Amino acid sequence: MAKDPYRYFRIEARELVQGLSEGARAIASGAQTPEEQVRLLRLAHTLKGAARVVKQNRIAELAHALESALAQSPGSGATPDANAVLSALDEVRGLLDELDGAGPATPDNPQKVTAQTQHATDRESLDTLRVDVAELETLLRGVAEASTKLSELRGELGTVERARHLAQVVRSNWERLSSAGAETDRPSPTRSALALVAAARNASEELDSTLEHLGRNTLARITELELELDQLREQSQRLRLLPVNTLFSALERAALDAAEVEGKQIELQTSGGENRADAHVLTELRDALFHVVRNAVAHGIEARAERSRLGKPPKGLVRLEVTRQGRALSLTCIDDGRGIDAESVRKAAVARGLIGPGEAAQLTREQVLRLVLRGGLTTATSVNEVSGRGVGLDVLRVTALRLRGKVAIESEPGHGTRLEVVVPLSLSATTVIVTDVGGSTVLIPLDAVDTMLRVSDKDITRSLGADAISYAGQAIPFVSVARALGRKGSRVNGPWSVAIVRCTAGTVAIAVDGLLGTANVVVRPLPELMDPMPWVTGVSLDAQGTPRLVIDPIALANSAGSEFGLVRRAARVNLPILVVDDSLTTRMLEQSILETAGYDVELATSAEEALVKAQNRRYLMFVVDVEMPGMNGFEFIQRTQSDPTLCEIPAVLVTSRNAPEDLERGRQVGAKGYIVKGEFDQGELLRTIARLTGTEAQE
Repeated sequence: MAKDPYRYFRIEARELVQGLSEGARAIASGAQTPEEQVRLLRLAHTLKGAARVVKQNRIAELAHALESALAQSPGSGATPDANAVLSALDEVRGLLDELDGAGPATPDNPQKVTAQTQHATDRESLDTLRVDVAELETLLRGVAEASTKLSELRGELGTVERARHLAQVVRSNWERLSSAGAETDRPSPTRSALALVAAARNASEELDSTLEHLGRNTLARITELELELDQLREQSQRLRLLPVNTLFSALERAALDAAEVEGKQIELQTSGGENRADAHVLTELRDALFHVVRNAVAHGIEARAERSRLGKPPKGLVRLEVTRQGRALSLTCIDDGRGIDAESVRKAAVARGLIGPGEAAQLTREQVLRLVLRGGLTTATSVNEVSGRGVGLDVLRVTALRLRGKVAIESEPGHGTRLEVVVPLSLSATTVIVTDVGGSTVLIPLDAVDTMLRVSDKDITRSLGADAISYAGQAIPFVSVARALGRKGSRVNGPWSVAIVRCTAGTVAIAVDGLLGTANVVVRPLPELMDPMPWVTGVSLDAQGTPRLVIDPIALANSAGSEFGLVRRAARVNLPILVVDDSLTTRMLEQSILETAGYDVELATSAEEALVKAQNRRYLMFVVDVEMPGMNGFEFIQRTQSDPTLCEIPAVLVTSRNAPEDLERGRQVGAKGYIVKGEFDQGELLRTIARLTGTEAQE
C-alpha cells in the first residue's frame, strides 16, 4: 500500500498552527511581547517553507500572509491584527482537514508522487526514528542503571576481601595458640583438642581459599558484564544516529523552489551525507538548514544576467558540506554568489533601530557579519515568498544555541558566502571535562571549550564585582562556577583551572577549583522539582549512582559577558580620561571619583578646548557634558566620531537633560553611554567606563 505523502506535514503543520493560535490569542489580549512576536514570525516562516516543499501552495500563501500580518516591527509598538491572523489560521486548519482525506498518490494523480512523496519519505525516516528514540532512551537508561548496579557489586568485592582477611587472622591466631601451648609446661593437649585445632586450621584455610576463588571469579564476571554493557550502550547510541543524507532531498527541493520563485538557476551539491548524528539533532537542524539554503539562493546567487556580466557560469552553485569533528558535526553551506554587502547591512541595521549611525560606521566587517545573524535584519528591498523578513538566519542562530552549537559566517564580496554550524553529534551522550567545584563534581561539555588555562590570583583584576583577566590582549570576564552555583570554592592558594569559552557576548574565562579528567557520559534532564538554573543543562550519574551537574558554559559565558559589557578592544589602562564640563563642581566631582578608582584624569572647560587636547594626545574615553557655551556635547561627539583618529575613543554623556529625544540624539551622534546628573550614581559611571573600555578600576 502506498504511503500517505502528507502524513508528517500534517503533524508538523498542526503543531505550528497551534503555536500560532496561542500567539494570536496573546495578541488579542494585549499580552504579547516583542520576543513572542519574533517567535511567531519564525513559526509562520517555517510553515511557509514546509508547505512549499510538499507543494501545498495555498497553505504557503496563507503562511506568507501571516508573516505580513505579524511583521509589524517588533518593539515598535505596532500591534498585529489578531483577527487577520486567526482568520488565516482557520483556513489553514480547513486545508489540513482536507489533506486528512487526501489519501495516497495514484497513477491518476501524478502530482502527488514527486517532491511530496520524497519529502514525506525523508520526514518519515526522521520522525519514525524520533518515536523509536523514546524506546531507545528507556533502553539506555536501563543500561545505565545496570552499569550502576554492577559498579555497586564491584564495590561489594571489598567485603569479600575483608572476609578473607578475617579468615587469615583466625588461622594465624590458631597457629599462635597451638605454638604457645607446645612451648609451656602445661600438660600436653589431648588428642581431641589437637583434632579441633587442626580442624579449625583446615576450615580457615578452606574459607580463605573459597573466598579468594569467589572474589577472583566474581571480578572476572563483573569485568565481562561491564564490557558487554559498554558494547550494548555503544550499539544503542548508534541506533539513535541517522545519516545526514536523509535531509538532502528535502534541502535540494527547498533550494530549487527558492530558485524558481527568484527566477534563478542553481545547482545544489552535497557531500559527507554518510556522517551520522542523533535523530533529534537532525530534526532540530532540518528547518534551520531549509532557511540557510533558501537564503543562499535568495540573497547570495545573482540573477543569470548579472552572473553573465560578471563572467560567472549562468547556474549558481550552492554546496552543502558535512564533516565530522570529533564528537561534533559541521554543516557548511557555501555559495558562489555576490557575498554580503557590509554597507547594506549597516544601513539595514540602522533602519531597523538595532544600532545607531555612529556605531554602525565603526563596525568592522567581522562585526557586520555577526549582525547578519540577528533576527529582524534583512537587506532585501522587497518581501516575497522566500525572503524579506529577516527570519532565516535568526532561526539558525536560535537552533544552534538550543543545540549548544556554534555558528560562523565568512563572506567575500563578489565571491560568495560561507556559513558553518557546528553541533554535537548527540545531546544525550557527550564528552565532558570533569571538574571539582566547591568539593563537588561538575561536568563541562568539551565541545564548548576553546582551551584550558592555569590562572593565579595575581592575574585577576577585581573591581566593582566584575572580575577579569587578560587574554589575547583583551580584558575578558572571569567567572567562578562555584560562585555562579552559590557554593563556596574548595581551591586553596593554588592556581585556578580556567576554560576559555566563546559566546555571542564575546570571550569569557570560566573558572573551576580543579580538573579531574575527561569522560564520556549520558546526560539526563534535571528532575522536575529541582529549581532550574539557566546554565545547568542536566545531570549525569557516576559509577555509584551519584548525580553530577552538567553546566552549559556558553549560557554562563553569555550571562557574564552581558553583565560585563564585553568589548573586543585591548585594555588601555595607562591612557587618561578626558572630562569635558563647564561646571567646576561637576569637573571636580567626576575627577575625584575617577582618580579614586585608579584612572588618570585630564580636564577641559569647553568642547573646543577638549578638541584641541584630543588632537594632541590619546585618551581612554571622553566624559562630556551636553549643555556648554559654544559647541555643545552632542556636537563634540559628532566631531570626534567623524575624525578617523578619534572615532575609536568612546564617549559618555553626563547631563541634566533626560528627555527621550535627548537620549535618542545622544545615541544617534555616537555616544556609548548617557548618565543623567539628577540620577547620578558613581557606581554606574565606573561600570559604564569599565564596560566600554575593557578596563577595570583599581581597588
